[in-house]
Amino acid sequence: MSLESVRAFFAETAPDISVIESSVSSATVVLAAEAYGVEPARIAKTLSLRIGERVILIVTSGTSRMDNKKVKAMFGGKPKMLGLEEVAEITGHEVGGVCPFGLKAPLPVYCDVSLKAFDIVVPAAGSTHSAVRIAPGRIAELTGAEWVDVCEAQDRSGD
Repeated sequence: MSLESVRAFFAETAPDISVIESSVSSATVVLAAEAYGVEPARIAKTLSLRIGERVILIVTSGTSRMDNKKVKAMFGGKPKMLGLEEVAEITGHEVGGVCPFGLKAPLPVYCDVSLKAFDIVVPAAGSTHSAVRIAPGRIAELTGAEWVDVCEAQDRSGD
């Protein structure tokens, strides 16, 4: 169902973007990079966080690590990753397929500046075997995301 909600999202908002499917799992950054033939840093991972009573999604480069101090400063509270069941219940997507598209209900979406190092990134598309190829700016545009700097500084080579 989640894959279908993502397909419906793109059919309605960006018909030029097609969901691609893989016969192998792309549930982790490393598996996704192998499945779609890109370096791990180009995988756009979506973090599902609870900060106080709020749930937000932050899309980051696959090799980026969230900086808890930056997140706390930006959002005014300590971030806590959602549990497996909470992720599916709140986003409508299973862990390994979470993305900011085709959500069960609207959630605030933020894109980390780590994505800006790339012309095209590959986020999941609602399942552990699907993704899209999309420009980071287009993710922000289609989801109404705000750009934030909440990850640790890193080497962007993807090694």
